[in-house]
Amino acid sequence: MAEAKAQATTEAPKPEVPKPDEPTTPIQELWATAKSHTHPEVWGVTLADPATHIPSQIVLQKYLNANDGDIVKARDQLSKTLDWRAKLQPLELIKKSYNKAKFEGLGYVTKYVSSDEKAAEDDPESREIFTWNIYGGVKSIDETFGNLDEFIAWRVALMELAVQELSLPTATKPITADYDPYKIFQVHDYKSISFLRQSPAVKTASTETIRVFATAYPELLKEKFFVNVPAIMGFMYGIMKLFVAPKTIKKFHPMSNGGNLAKEFAESKVPGLGDKLPAEYGGKGADLKAQGKEPSIE
Repeated sequence: MAEAKAQATTEAPKPEVPKPDEPTTPIQELWATAKSHTHPEVWGVTLADPATHIPSQIVLQKYLNANDGDIVKARDQLSKTLDWRAKLQPLELIKKSYNKAKFEGLGYVTKYVSSDEKAAEDDPESREIFTWNIYGGVKSIDETFGNLDEFIAWRVALMELAVQELSLPTATKPITADYDPYKIFQVHDYKSISFLRQSPAVKTASTETIRVFATAYPELLKEKFFVNVPAIMGFMYGIMKLFVAPKTIKKFHPMSNGGNLAKEFAESKVPGLGDKLPAEYGGKGADLKAQGKEPSIE
């Protein structure tokens, strides 16, 4: 009997079963981080338990994907995003109006769908979202880039308009490390530009924009096209490499002739996507002012 008691006391302890409210997966750990923060929203999604709320699963999984599954880094980036959104209130920036002389015609969002709008809402693969930055439209460097906070507010408003087109709050398809259709094409047009390299204001604005977007908008970029790029713009890539992950840099495509852009989308699930683009980019569609939307200006 004594021997049996001794044996019982030397048995290995049973592993503790996690309590119902304890995180058991990386995405639940991120949800715990989000719950502990005072700001409840990312990209228009009011965060909830990702086990039952697909929009939240999409948002949190993007932070894991951006950090190759490293939960420590993902948690840090999510916390920084929540801090930043609490401070800047990006959803309020969409409602603001921006100075017409400084920002008119410099940024647009376009959306292209394969059939009707309802189908595009149900199937994220049947639509493509673009943001367009038309830097050749800058009338005055000092006016547009001189006030850094104002420029960042306008640029964030443009990005938030594009994110709205992804319809994340009503999304019904979860994502994985390998499957994620909730992404945006970006086009930066440098036509007629030869002066940006010399401008400290542009360098400062570019550096801050890249830094903010790398932190606060992970895994939202499908591909980025730099069109009508003069050789002088090489400095921009140097800045990007400081802040942007190497796997993201691979999505960047410089093109000297913007008229060839439409040819890049032959594999899109939106039939004839290239033809839908504006004519100056090789398509058959209306110009950006006619088919795009931009942050409110006055």
